[in-house]
Amino acid sequence: MDRDWIATAKTLSEALPYLQRYSGAIVVVKFGGNAMGDAEAMAEFARDIVLMRQVGVNPVVVHGGGPMINEMLAKLGIESSFVRGKRVTDKATVEVVEMVLTGLVNKRIVQAIMDEGGRAVGLSGKDDDLMVAVADDPELGFVGRPVEMNVQVLRDMFAAGIIPVVAPVATGMDANETFNVNGDTAAGAIAGALEADRLLLLTDVSGVKDASGEVVTQLSPEQVRQLTADGVIAGGMIPKTETALAALEQGVRAVVILDGRLPNAALLELFTEHGAGSIIRSTESSMKPRGAA
Repeated sequence: MDRDWIATAKTLSEALPYLQRYSGAIVVVKFGGNAMGDAEAMAEFARDIVLMRQVGVNPVVVHGGGPMINEMLAKLGIESSFVRGKRVTDKATVEVVEMVLTGLVNKRIVQAIMDEGGRAVGLSGKDDDLMVAVADDPELGFVGRPVEMNVQVLRDMFAAGIIPVVAPVATGMDANETFNVNGDTAAGAIAGALEADRLLLLTDVSGVKDASGEVVTQLSPEQVRQLTADGVIAGGMIPKTETALAALEQGVRAVVILDGRLPNAALLELFTEHGAGSIIRSTESSMKPRGAA
């Protein structure tokens, strides 16, 4: 018999305790980066999400779409200004953000999941007041920080066997306001409101690195704060680790920052001993330690 098939069967057998462990669990997955623009990578991601649902996990996909927003702004001749490296989002810009995220990007992901045999429904933070935000920084305009979450609609979708795909656009305290919310921030807020078992932040890097450049596979909140104070965690990793710490404080059991470019990264993290990327949690898991990871 072909050794590859034997290896596949062995892998499935070894996954059993992890499949049992996550049956019924809520897992929020932040999807973004290069994979969003690659049809093959999108299909692979969708297949992983459908498999999660098939084995009893309740996944929620939260997505970004920065490159697509930039492309549309350029086409429409809308220029962006920046404050401390962050885009100022005026009314014209937030209208483009809403159009691209809730339309083009969201429906592309929904369709990919449907193509793999899953049931998916796209929505934004504005639907059923899922995510209510206030201005994060007045200088940035319509860039929001979630302050109120209403996640019952997501629980209803779980019960119906539907995978929610959420665009990070929020309503304001004034019903006429629309806010663009950072995708990681939105995913963390949703995971916290659901008290999710796992928040997976798929990125274009291999995880949180120490001073020598090696990926740290397990971290406590205290270690994250120390690495940040020492300047080791810096740049674009800071908002991801801040999201992770906030999510843990709201009741999420663990947050994993992992390389979304790795094939089947989410499955590797959830259903194997090895895991993938950097896991941040306050207490040790009841599962066996993550091998080399």
